[in-house]
Amino acid sequence: MAETYSKEESRYIKVGLWVSFALILLLIYFTTQKSAVVYSQDSGDYVLTAKFGRTDGLLIGDKVLMSGIEIGKVLSSKLDENYHSIITLSIDNIAQIPLDSSASIASMSLLGNKFISIEPGGDEEFMVNNDQFSYTQDSMVIDELVERIVEIGKSHCGTK
Repeated sequence: MAETYSKEESRYIKVGLWVSFALILLLIYFTTQKSAVVYSQDSGDYVLTAKFGRTDGLLIGDKVLMSGIEIGKVLSSKLDENYHSIITLSIDNIAQIPLDSSASIASMSLLGNKFISIEPGGDEEFMVNNDQFSYTQDSMVIDELVERIVEIGKSHCGTK
């Protein structure tokens, strides 16, 4: 026996289908869009390197941000003779980075993508092609972070 819907129920179903269709189209649109900033070595970008003890979760192609603005991307990574990670960054030639700036590996959210965050220093001279960051901060591993939080919680509970 076929179900029949009232006019109001039919209207709600149609609106729901159209809204679902629109959301699917928006999702497809935003997932297929490229970043507004286009990087290539031919466009005059310059290369910087940063040495880290660990780079857990950082991938080639991940963003480089300064003050929350994307200024580059991770070009490559390799190990040096002391098993440190050497990360090569492509930086937009418009971005001027003071010599005493620092680079750290951060995360968009607790389980989000990693990126390189650059904290600008106060030096009046700027980094140039093939310079290396003097100050870096390694990636924080989630397990270590949770372990530290538990230790802090235990130490505070034990003292009261």
